[in-house]
Amino acid sequence: MSITQEEKQKIIKEHATAEGDTGSPEVQVAILTTRITALTEHFKTHAKDNHSRRGLLKLVAQRRKLLDYLKARDEERYRTLIGKLGIRR
Repeated sequence: MSITQEEKQKIIKEHATAEGDTGSPEVQVAILTTRITALTEHFKTHAKDNHSRRGLLKLVAQRRKLLDYLKARDEERYRTLIGKLGIRR
């Protein structure tokens, strides 16, 4: 269900705005999106796993907050990010 360290480093390299950038909203949203996708796949076979479902809802809420922050700060970066990740609004 969780992502490996190699996957995480790959995501960071793809979405970093500068060298060594791990805290920008783009990187954080990309990591959360990967985790959300993995959990969504998990629920296709484990429909009654309500404990993990609560964690999924927390991840989705955290991603939503970061996206709202990014949209308020820089609309162009927001649109680029949701297009790149395939997130619908």
